[in-house]
Amino acid sequence: MKNNKLLIPKSSVYGIEWPALPGHSAAAMLAMQYQLEQSQWLPSEVLLQQQFHQLDRILSHAIETVPFYQRHFQEVGFDTKSGISPELFTQLPLLRRSDIQSSGDTLLSRQVPKGHGRLFVHQTSGSSGKPIKTIGTNVTQFFWNVFTLRDHIWHKRNLKGKLASIRTTVKDGIAQGWGPSTDVAFNTGICAMLNIRADIDTQINWIAEQNPDYLLSHPSNIRALAQRCISKHIRISNLCEVRTFGETVSPDLRAVCLEAWGVPIVDTYSAQEIGYIALQCPETEHYHIQLENVFVEILNEHGHPCEPGEIGHVVVTTLHNFAMPLIRYEILDYAEVGKTCSCGRGLPVLRRILGRQRNMLTLPDGKQHWPSFPAESWAYIAPIRQIQLVQRQRDNIVTRIVADRPLNPEQEHRLTAVLQERLGYPFHITYEYLEQIDRNTSYKYEDFVSELSV
Repeated sequence: MKNNKLLIPKSSVYGIEWPALPGHSAAAMLAMQYQLEQSQWLPSEVLLQQQFHQLDRILSHAIETVPFYQRHFQEVGFDTKSGISPELFTQLPLLRRSDIQSSGDTLLSRQVPKGHGRLFVHQTSGSSGKPIKTIGTNVTQFFWNVFTLRDHIWHKRNLKGKLASIRTTVKDGIAQGWGPSTDVAFNTGICAMLNIRADIDTQINWIAEQNPDYLLSHPSNIRALAQRCISKHIRISNLCEVRTFGETVSPDLRAVCLEAWGVPIVDTYSAQEIGYIALQCPETEHYHIQLENVFVEILNEHGHPCEPGEIGHVVVTTLHNFAMPLIRYEILDYAEVGKTCSCGRGLPVLRRILGRQRNMLTLPDGKQHWPSFPAESWAYIAPIRQIQLVQRQRDNIVTRIVADRPLNPEQEHRLTAVLQERLGYPFHITYEYLEQIDRNTSYKYEDFVSELSV
């Protein structure tokens, strides 16, 4: 915060502008930022110790007040009387999405502490095919806002600039502020909002008219906007950063964004039922786990922690949700563990977030890997506007294409050769031509989807 001269809080006392005297809500937010400024630089072993202090509290509460965990933990002979250790914690059974769906109210606390405030219902999108409903509190919502503000502070954004937000949950219009995470403590610029269902040309005209300092949207939408701006030689003169959420960000997307507008992408990793899981480092393109908010495990197929460079499935434990604790919750994402960051922060590193299990390619022999077919490997073949690969059989890939006209036989042959080489196997590839590729229920886009039962 000390490096950004623009972050002067609102004052709640008439005539006192500087130093500001913030009100109660702003003071709580700023006090939390003060703590986070300290904690991010702590050694990893100290951070782990603090996490387990909080884990002990949430586990004790779960066993005392949540019927599901009373039964769930009893089956493995676990209690918290002797305290919780990393070794003991990893022996607890995983919580599956199917457990949340089938358990109903037994996952809810029978005695939510009074200081945690009102209850809120969160409905996930079901992008994995299994939508779920979870419960949060004023406290969990407060932490959402806390880590949103941390992200702004990390990346030294000018909070008085204009933010343009293109997403599903907004109505077209202008808001006099960036949202509750900032507005409670700071005077911010306006936020222009457009629903993502608007077509790409409408979005581009709108962005050009708004000329924002910051642009927020899904990565796939940013790609489409950037590609169209490149083809039409459109620049956004005020734009200094693109912010993304909700989908994976690839290196080639970052490159396309730089080519289109000359600005970087800053990504976040969150889940509706969890809150923030990781934020992009201010100095690199990898992610720091927000361990003040969540306990994260990246586990291999045998359930053991992954080492740096290894890919595993993401398991998350919420630290502050006393209404519906999610303990060792497998959220069906995959990520690659990173090495200690050169920035000096003690927060653990995720080098890449790879997406859902349904985004993994399966070879005929049963081996799996994450497919990569960046636009630079095929864009020269034909003017393809959108592409999506769907694996319906182990030896067959359906390639869905949006283009001004179908590819001719020679172009299909060349694209087939490129995709086979990129996927690492001579799959039988067939083509479907569409006017548009529909997104899933949360309006997210996946460039590869496996429909196999894995």
